[in-house]
Amino acid sequence: MSSDVVLYERKELPSKITIIGLLVLVIGAALSFFSFSVDNLRAYYNLILTLTWLYSIGLGAMFLIALEYIVSADWSVPFRRVTEIVAGLIFVVPIVSIPLLMNLDTIFVWLNPQLIGADKYVAGKVPYLNQDFFIIRTIAIFLIMFVFYFLLAGRSLKQDRTKDPKISKLSSKLSALFMPIFAVTISVVAMDWLMSLEPKWFSTIFGVYYFAGAVLAALSTITFISIVLNENGYLGKHLTEDHFYNFGGLMFAFTSFWGYIAFSQFMLIWYANMPDETSWYMNRGGDAWFIISIGLIFIKFGVPYLALVTRPSKSNPFRLKIISVWIFLAHYYDLYWIIMPEYTSKTASHNPVYSWFEMSSPLIVIGFIIVVFMLFARNKNLMPIGDPKFRKGLEFHL
Repeated sequence: MSSDVVLYERKELPSKITIIGLLVLVIGAALSFFSFSVDNLRAYYNLILTLTWLYSIGLGAMFLIALEYIVSADWSVPFRRVTEIVAGLIFVVPIVSIPLLMNLDTIFVWLNPQLIGADKYVAGKVPYLNQDFFIIRTIAIFLIMFVFYFLLAGRSLKQDRTKDPKISKLSSKLSALFMPIFAVTISVVAMDWLMSLEPKWFSTIFGVYYFAGAVLAALSTITFISIVLNENGYLGKHLTEDHFYNFGGLMFAFTSFWGYIAFSQFMLIWYANMPDETSWYMNRGGDAWFIISIGLIFIKFGVPYLALVTRPSKSNPFRLKIISVWIFLAHYYDLYWIIMPEYTSKTASHNPVYSWFEMSSPLIVIGFIIVVFMLFARNKNLMPIGDPKFRKGLEFHL
């Protein structure tokens, strides 16, 4: 590639996209607000789904930023700004968490004094599962993620202006520090907001399960946005199918990883056959929940695996857009399968519920993605032009 070739030329995104995002977000928020007046408990459970979905995309994107720096990847450099903007979703998670933090006793049974007194297993978890410590952990995680976001994404923006290669070296060191902190953080998020809905149940790899889904959710979001931006000329003219092949390869890899972790968790609990562990799966294996559970195998694993198994499917941008949307919604299906059986067991209905209540979550999440992306992308380059590997990343070929 000639040195005098223009590698990237910034173009402002259409303002009407922000309006569309705000409209979607307002409709979702209105549905969520109205649902509280109809079924308070169900509304809270759907809000947990919204929170953990947004959290998973933001944290998954943070992981991908750090991973790129640590492994010194070239091909992903042109897409890192998109990843950084998507990671900005961590800033809206506190907004969603406020009504939940104010009503923890309505949601979590481990705050019920009668249950604590009657169940020795729940009572033994009180040092960890208590309201004050829960809120402290939640706020601490917010602050930790905010700090690392500014250290990584903020310095990347600075590098656009200074072209200082030392920033990349420091970001690599910060990313190495971030990774073990991230591992603990995402595990705590999974345990606090998802696993503790059934406080007697536990799984030592549930944090890894949530991590696999989070990376898939982030990858699908970043892939779809990157392809749409590229098709409309916002990422220059030098990206090829070889670049997008890696997105397909990563989605295929993490689909396989998620399937492995999901099977491992189920198999070990089934083999041990301990009542405190099997009860969680029993809630998802009876009545109509059995169909939802079987559907998860095909929707979250089978279809994406087969759709991405061939090389052409990983390289074709149109196919990648379709499968990205599928994986994005499959993650919603997965979270629904994790969260809503706890609601139906509380209400003694035992059958899956789905109506306009549950439509609020995807609308809020999609609305936030659009709005956050447009706000964070305003007056910024959509590619990290100051990174010393930017040209090499554009020249990447398989």
